[in-house]
Amino acid sequence: MAETDGFDEFFRATWPRLFRTACAVAGDAASAEDALQQAYARAYASWRRVSAAEHPEAYVRRIVVNEILGTRRRAWWRRERPTDLSGETGPATAVVSPEAAIVERDRLWRAVLELPPRQRAVVVLRYYEDLSEEEIAGTLGCSRGTVKSQASAALAKLRQHAGLTLDSNGERA
Repeated sequence: MAETDGFDEFFRATWPRLFRTACAVAGDAASAEDALQQAYARAYASWRRVSAAEHPEAYVRRIVVNEILGTRRRAWWRRERPTDLSGETGPATAVVSPEAAIVERDRLWRAVLELPPRQRAVVVLRYYEDLSEEEIAGTLGCSRGTVKSQASAALAKLRQHAGLTLDSNGERA
């Protein structure tokens, strides 16, 4: 029995989910693919240990998020940042188009992408992946208190952004 038995199945089963998470944390598909490629290469190299872990997907998710955050720290000064995200809407009497929800969702994601990488990771893991504070702390290698403070700071920034009002659960108020 080869040391990498089961890796192909694991890869096929987890790639779509981890790719969505990586895209949300990284902010773009290319960076997400790079981080996933690195994470799966590391997982493959240590497959016996990874597959023996209680939650192999969580193990690889942690590698992916850390890869993205590490890359962002190294290249933070080169990162392009959006400059005009005002997204002003028309008068209150205007007819709401079916596209309004898409535009609003885009505004929210742009606001999330403006967050510092670690805060963005906390928001994505909490509200997109629906992980608990404990699971996020394990993924990011920090304490639950750090997760709470990062989430609080991120939600405060999102509330301030272009009039977005969110409750403590990240839902629109």
